[in-house]
Amino acid sequence: MKILVLHGPNLNLLGTREPEVYGRMTLEEINQKLVEQGRTDGAEVRCLQSNHEGALIDALQEARIWADGVVFNLGGYTHTSVALRDAISAIGIPVVEVHLSNVYAREEFRHTSMISAVCKGKIAGFGWRSYILGLKALIDLKISSH
Repeated sequence: MKILVLHGPNLNLLGTREPEVYGRMTLEEINQKLVEQGRTDGAEVRCLQSNHEGALIDALQEARIWADGVVFNLGGYTHTSVALRDAISAIGIPVVEVHLSNVYAREEFRHTSMISAVCKGKIAGFGWRSYILGLKALIDLKISSH
């Protein structure tokens, strides 16, 4: 099993960016935990972060060829990107939307996701653990579909 973990804009600043909201763990530390968890659960995990919408779309399109699923934190693009929504719809593999913070306990504009309707599910509010929960959900979905 192969899983792509995609991180959207500004997530490269984790650990220093608003730690009261996003925590103190760096993106590299989160990626290490995901790779380790994947190894434990029998999955190869590849991680990619980009601040650029087109690069994220390219990664999704490439993932349709090699990945069994995607864990995706779109950051601010969650609320604005029809293009990423269309890419998720087009790739034909399950995508789990994840967020570090509880988006519903924050500003009103964060309550609307452009992509939730085209994702398999959504996990929010558990800090870095949201990624682990998303990874485990994808692995379980794949195992239970066989």
